[in-house]
Amino acid sequence: MKPKDGYTAKQKVIIGVWAGILVWILAMTIRSTDWRFADRSSVGLAPLPEDEKGAVVQVYAARTYSWRGAFAVHSWVAVKPENAKTYTIYQVMGWYLRRGLPAVSVTQGIPDRRWYGSEPRLVGEVRGADAARAIPAIERAVQNYPYGRVYRAWPGPNSNTFVSHIIRSVPELKFDLPSIAIGKDWLVGNRFVGVSESKSGVQFSLYGLFGVTLGWYEGVELNVLGLTFGIDIRRPAVKLPLFGRLGLSKN
Repeated sequence: MKPKDGYTAKQKVIIGVWAGILVWILAMTIRSTDWRFADRSSVGLAPLPEDEKGAVVQVYAARTYSWRGAFAVHSWVAVKPENAKTYTIYQVMGWYLRRGLPAVSVTQGIPDRRWYGSEPRLVGEVRGADAARAIPAIERAVQNYPYGRVYRAWPGPNSNTFVSHIIRSVPELKFDLPSIAIGKDWLVGNRFVGVSESKSGVQFSLYGLFGVTLGWYEGVELNVLGLTFGIDIRRPAVKLPLFGRLGLSKN
């Protein structure tokens, strides 16, 4: 018997899912103000240089600006050598290319600023001797990044490709970017197989469009058209497009 409203239960579920996605995208768009006036204040995740004399390396990620924030995050790396009075921030800015500049940005300033209104989360950090060893390797990875004049929001290379390249290049950085960091699965150097970001597993990826990652830290991740579906057994959680990790925290 056909339902009175003309929709089956399956159709109602599909409509509900799509309606939820549209509401999510609309909410992300509405909350975005003019980027020139968006909040760029510190959220207090980084130790002040006057309080922390030792070396520090931190990796951050925050929802991207406007409707894109419904799907992905932007990530960056901040370093402070021992006794340094400020942080150096490494990231890729796609709009730099429109100005005729390289996409790779190297600046000094506040490392844990909101990304045009979006609150950043600390993906991972190292301090002390490990950070001191990591900083020269990070600087080399920045110099060796081959896509300084290329930027594609999807499927990469983009800002997350850049940070993933740094993480993969530095032994001391044993963590991975959020599953919604679109572009992280673009393997630098036209490679299709590599070590996972955390160095605890392996990854196959076809230019960030299709791939699979198996790692003790990452769990199992399936990349379909740049969107990640996954499951973490070590710290039970699922990973879904738009929402990212749902379950226990990484640590």
